[in-house]
Amino acid sequence: MDSVDPSPLRRFVVAKRSITSIFDQLLDFVKDGSTFVDECCRGQDLGPVAVEQQSLEMQSCATKLWTIREVLLRRHMKVAFFGRTSNGKSTVINAMLRDRVLPSGIGHTTNCFLRVEGSEGEEAYLTTEASNERRSITTVNQLAHALHMDPSLDSGSLVKVMWPKSRCALLRDDLVLMDSPGTDVTLELDSWIDKFCLDADVFVLVGNAESTLMNTEKLFFHKVSERISKPNIFILHNRWDASVSEPEFIQEVRKQHLDRGVSFLSGELKVVGEEEAPGRIFFISAKEVLTSRMQRAQGMPETGGALAEGFHDRLREFQMFERTFEEFISQSAVKTKFEQHTVRASQITETIRSVMDDINIASADRKIVCLEEREEQRDRLDFVRGQISRLSASVRERIRALTEEVAAKVEAALSNQIRSLPVLVDEFRADFSPTQQTLQLYKTKLLQHVEQRMEACLSQRCISILQDIREAQSHMTDGVRPLLSAPDQLSAPPALLRADL
Repeated sequence: MDSVDPSPLRRFVVAKRSITSIFDQLLDFVKDGSTFVDECCRGQDLGPVAVEQQSLEMQSCATKLWTIREVLLRRHMKVAFFGRTSNGKSTVINAMLRDRVLPSGIGHTTNCFLRVEGSEGEEAYLTTEASNERRSITTVNQLAHALHMDPSLDSGSLVKVMWPKSRCALLRDDLVLMDSPGTDVTLELDSWIDKFCLDADVFVLVGNAESTLMNTEKLFFHKVSERISKPNIFILHNRWDASVSEPEFIQEVRKQHLDRGVSFLSGELKVVGEEEAPGRIFFISAKEVLTSRMQRAQGMPETGGALAEGFHDRLREFQMFERTFEEFISQSAVKTKFEQHTVRASQITETIRSVMDDINIASADRKIVCLEEREEQRDRLDFVRGQISRLSASVRERIRALTEEVAAKVEAALSNQIRSLPVLVDEFRADFSPTQQTLQLYKTKLLQHVEQRMEACLSQRCISILQDIREAQSHMTDGVRPLLSAPDQLSAPPALLRADL
């Protein structure tokens, strides 16, 4: 029976969801922080406490976080299958997917790279590098036909096969499976690696248990290990059901394959230790597992059909490979896909912290200056209030005295003018006639004469009064002017100002 334990692949999905959420929160914080720094740069009320360079740094951090977030959303776990032509790579993938997703068998040899990933809808379709046009597929045969009929596809081409997640549980966990042409059909191994393998988390070498590992297979993985530091590699000896026909040699052949696989992984490639290497090598029959699982999905006995003796052992071996594979790809993907971004995020948060620390320090310094200015303003306000109070009292007293002085002078001037009226009348010269008309004219001229002489005398007498009023006004203005000056112009000490008043 297949294992029903929760897939380790879910760890990657959970980790991806968690780190994406963290980056979303961090991005929101940086956006708010960028707005805050922009406001600090303007500083309309108290002056800027941040500089334009800090604003640019915040904007740069937001851009970097957005880019990383977009990359994280596109991240998948990726496993690449390689091996010689007709070793059963596509059948192994189909067995893992529990359905005939990829063409396999005689006449269905994979002639290009096939990237299998899950789609959200119910439609199965494919796209090519040359065109994003969706080409619908409903069956494996239709996919095989589409691949063979397209003259633009060669061994270095990539075809994306989008298979509904609802029809394949393994594809629901952000897993991408990469099928490849045989390593014996091209000499362009270097371009294959650069184009399709640098972001792979696990490599699976599918060999033929009826033969041994070939130099073409070894050469490819030697080139992989030159470009990728200690890649995770599994070796599957497929078609192990053929060993049933020669039961007397099963253990010897198995040991031979195992020894050579261990030597290849630990001795030649040095990707694992000699003790760990056997755990990366499995003996399976992918065709049997696929047949069994498809029969089970259809409600038929899983051991029905032409399944060779010892099938359950080979099925358990395949299940062990799947569990080990899922553990390795999940751990590797979490490390390779997220570690670099978490380090980058840490660097970004350090930059943000540095900017905010600088602004905090500048704000603290500005606060101290503002507090000192506030105390100075309070002292000045208290001083001005005192001076205004004293000045107001002084002005009121001066106005009272001036009023009394003016009133006395005006009274004295009027008294003198009244006493001099006989003289003014006596000075008047005009013809006099007792008739009514000439008498009225005589009175009018006499009145004008008296008014002109009194006005002239009073104006002369009031010159000194006006001089006193101007002196009083000047004294008031001089007393108020220092209080209305800017703080830096208020240089006279309070005692001196009081003395002036």
